[in-house]
This record gives sequence, structure tokens and C-alpha cells, in this order.
Amino acid sequence: MTEPRSPRVEFFFDTSSPYTYLASTQMAGLAERTGATVEWRPFLLGGLFQSIGNQAPATLAARGRYMARDLQRWARRYGVPFNWPSRFPMNTIPAQRMLVALREAEGDAACASLAARLFTAYWVDDADLKDPAVLTAAATGAGFDGAALLERTQDPAVKEGLKAATAEAEQRGAFGAPTFYVGGEMFFGNDRLLLVEDALMETRA
Repeated sequence: MTEPRSPRVEFFFDTSSPYTYLASTQMAGLAERTGATVEWRPFLLGGLFQSIGNQAPATLAARGRYMARDLQRWARRYGVPFNWPSRFPMNTIPAQRMLVALREAEGDAACASLAARLFTAYWVDDADLKDPAVLTAAATGAGFDGAALLERTQDPAVKEGLKAATAEAEQRGAFGAPTFYVGGEMFFGNDRLLLVEDALMETRA
């Protein structure tokens, strides 16, 4: 009898995105229900927007007002804290580089652990993700060498890794975050997680 295939989902994320924060809180449950491996793929949302001519939805007045209520609805549904930060949009280049460096060195589980700390720092505690002290504390709190990871954000290979991930997202059709890939299928948005789960279950058949 053939063993079911292990499903895999790629999760392209940037800590600057509120809907991506919400989606990130659901990834462990998604993996448990489906048996999927989650590949945490840090990329630079601002770089993608600049390349394709998109802009943050919250910068549009009417959509920004709607988002403020919608994000609170999703946070209540998920049972997670959410606070709109005093600094928005946020330059997350250093944070995303830290995530790239950690994923390269220690894999997806480590990347997920640090991402959770960074998401909470920004979307719950209103911390400044450009502040080296905030980044170092987040990494140290997640059990890593925060000072060493911060230093690696200046490594040319890490810088190139973030650029490459962003270019890959664009080439594969991404236009925002969160973006998920299951096989050849792309799914965009926190509200598509049910469809992501369906696709993962189908790959097990």
C-alpha cells in the first residue's frame, strides 16, 4: 500500500503585514490538521510593491477604515491579540534579513519561532522593528544569539537572499502578503487559509 504523500505549503511573509501576522498564528494548527510541512519564506513586501507598482491597502483612506474593523474581527475569531501600531508602514528590511539568516542556518522551525516574536513585537506590543535593540531582544527571547543574528543582517549573502526571495515571489505571481503556494497553486490572503487547507488535504490523496 502506498504511503500518503506529505503535503507542503510555502508561506511567503513579511512582518510588516497585519493580515500576515494573523495568518501566522494559524500555521501550526494548519500543519497539525493536514500533516503538512510549512516552509517559512521571508521576503520584502515593500520591495515587491515597488517592483510591481502596488501599494499598502491601508494607505487608501476608505480601505484603511474598513481594514481597521476587519482586522479586529479576524483577531477575535482567532482569539489572538492585535493592536494597530503607532508606526506604519514599517521598514522591516533588518527584521526580514534576520529571518533569512536564521532560516538558512537552522531551518523553518527556527524561522517560525523568531517570526512569532517579531510579529508580536510589532502587532501586539507596538515595538519599532527598525530598532536594533528590539530585534536583538526578539531573537534572544526566541532562544537564539540575537547579537550574532543582527550582525548577519549586513552579510552580503543574506542581503542577496532576501532580494532573491522577493524576486521569486514576483516571478511566481505574488502581489501581496500573505501568499501561499501548494504545488503549483497560489493563494493570497489570510481569508484563503480554508482553501489552502483544502489543497493540502487533496495532495494527500
